[in-house]
Amino acid sequence: MRQPEASARDSSAREPVAWDAASRAQQPGDEPGLLLPPGQHVPRTLPVLHYGPVPTFNAATWDLRIFGATHSGQEHRWCWDEVCALPSTEIVADFHCVTKFTVPGLRWGGIAAAEVLRRVPPDPAVTHVMIWADFGYSANVRISDFAADDTLLATHRDGTPLTPEHGHPLRLVVPALYAWKSVKWVRALEYLTRDRRGFWEERGYHNTAEAWREQRYSYQEEDGEGPPA
Repeated sequence: MRQPEASARDSSAREPVAWDAASRAQQPGDEPGLLLPPGQHVPRTLPVLHYGPVPTFNAATWDLRIFGATHSGQEHRWCWDEVCALPSTEIVADFHCVTKFTVPGLRWGGIAAAEVLRRVPPDPAVTHVMIWADFGYSANVRISDFAADDTLLATHRDGTPLTPEHGHPLRLVVPALYAWKSVKWVRALEYLTRDRRGFWEERGYHNTAEAWREQRYSYQEEDGEGPPA
């Protein structure tokens, strides 16, 4: 993931604009009738972008922690076999990267985030979830985004297990948001009662990251869209 192109102190940075998806003009190379968020294009292949090295997976030692403001007040841990035993589902969704590419119609398989919330309920005061990955990477999402019907903890893409470069064994997929929120190599979910910025949000990316509103950078944030940068 590259660094932001503009910062909150860059007075030449353009202001965010309202976006009507139906009014988007067709771009060169787009599929006929394809609608994309503003500023996006379709690449020839799915690029591989991430911060830091690709972690090594060991099924015998890997686990998923769920902690923070759980309803029970207790931390939960699932080993890899327990994660694999959870009910699975599939979604088909477009994948929007803040670096301005969109890959349409990817088929993801895995565990619905709503299933995780059902099995480990958050406290009613929870507003956000911090997703933690190997090597300390993190991204925060609103509880409403995490609980959405198409948010998935993915283990497969297009019917085959994820490759290490694309997040094996487990990655988050939040189709409505820019893809840095779709954290690869998920290791923990922290329930938050107050919002807190994750790795890229602390470094100039937008706190909520809605792709159709082109929320790329923190200088675009309006009141209530994030804690102090």
